Amino acid sequence: MASCRQPRAPWAEKGGNTISRTTISLATATPGGGFPLYGNAFSEIMNGADPSLSIEPRNTKGSNENIPLLESGQVDIALVAGEPSYEAFMGLGGRAKTSAKILTAMYSSPGMFVVRADSPYNTIGDLVDHPVAFGAKGSGLPILSRYILDGLGLRQDEDFKSIYLERAGDGPAMVQDGRAAALWGAGIGWPGFTAVAKSEGGARFIAPDANEIARIRAKHSFLKPLTVPASSYPGQTAPINSVGSWSFVLVRETLPDDVAYHLARTLHGVEATFCQKLAQACETTAANTVAAAPDVKLIHPGVLKYLREIGVAK
Repeated sequence: MASCRQPRAPWAEKGGNTISRTTISLATATPGGGFPLYGNAFSEIMNGADPSLSIEPRNTKGSNENIPLLESGQVDIALVAGEPSYEAFMGLGGRAKTSAKILTAMYSSPGMFVVRADSPYNTIGDLVDHPVAFGAKGSGLPILSRYILDGLGLRQDEDFKSIYLERAGDGPAMVQDGRAAALWGAGIGWPGFTAVAKSEGGARFIAPDANEIARIRAKHSFLKPLTVPASSYPGQTAPINSVGSWSFVLVRETLPDDVAYHLARTLHGVEATFCQKLAQACETTAANTVAAAPDVKLIHPGVLKYLREIGVAK
């Protein structure tokens, strides 16, 4: 069962020199990826801001495991990529609509490939028939790439020599030593991209061009045009346009309203501190949560109460 223990009102009840603490279990993903990086920073900032909270991150196989963990009440909150979130919210892929709710939008995830700077590959088409590391098993990254490639009429497992990783952190070395022609990833400050870009010889990025973006969005309109700003990675001198979605921190439906309210109030009270701690977290804002949610009803009622109080939600 999840470990959330709700204290008696008021939120943090002092007894002598002690403060009752609410323990919150947080599911992230495999080591070496963006979710553990974000989850650890999230926990550190939140726990530091409020001594009544004890958020405890734990590694999982990623988004595809995290949603069932939330639905079964085995964790309180979890990080979930945009595409698995969308499929779960909509009840796609033969599953029922998820009961999980949104705590906050994390960050936007424009998808792209990274290759060695000296590689002969310049377009997505150049990578066809070559080995490509599409991310960790169970993570959201391979789902994002499937949608993008499908929009271009390409099949991930038939048109590429697809590699699925046991650990997200294993991908950069495969590009560096030639076992993979490219590594797929998403977002700003994604650790896999940073590792390849910092390696000897540097890196280049491959993303859909303008015509390809139009084709992808014509077939999968839920994917949004997104831009990776210049200097997001070492040696990246120009912005990169692509498509992608927003990742979310989701919570189990049964998380008490006052706990969800308190988490939202604490989080959005330290937005600037979180941004200073982690570049990706600069997008973790109350306004972005409302804008990124497919439907405001998917936001947890306790969170929505707070967002309405501060005037960012109706």
